[in-house]
Amino acid sequence: MKFMVIVKANRDTEAGVMPSTELLAAMGKFNEEMVKAGVMQAGEGLHPTNKGARVKYAGGQSTVSHGPFSLTGDLVTGFWLIEAKSLDEAIGWMKRAPFDSGSEIEIRQVLSADDFGDALTPELREQGERLRAQAGKK
Repeated sequence: MKFMVIVKANRDTEAGVMPSTELLAAMGKFNEEMVKAGVMQAGEGLHPTNKGARVKYAGGQSTVSHGPFSLTGDLVTGFWLIEAKSLDEAIGWMKRAPFDSGSEIEIRQVLSADDFGDALTPELREQGERLRAQAGKK
């Protein structure tokens, strides 16, 4: 199963405060352990929302809002994509992440093609596989 681990933003990350050398080293070690175990597929940090934008859709129209956005608990400062046998295994890995107090993550299972049932026709499934291959993400 594939999981997305969402690292929640906080005041420091939204202020653009970069992690210490010690935290970067600990995170590098943790990431290396996950890669060696075949768990980690991707992982990145994100710039604060003052360098981002939101696009909202309503009634066939789209509206763009530029950051910064209020720190409401829904902001993301980074992510991992990991492969684990279960949610419990994903939780086990993330409990080892070198975060300090005040940090928060969310773990969500990524949908697979089978999760869409009959709505994902063979043609749509083939299109998805072809596009993932073209994007180099297969």
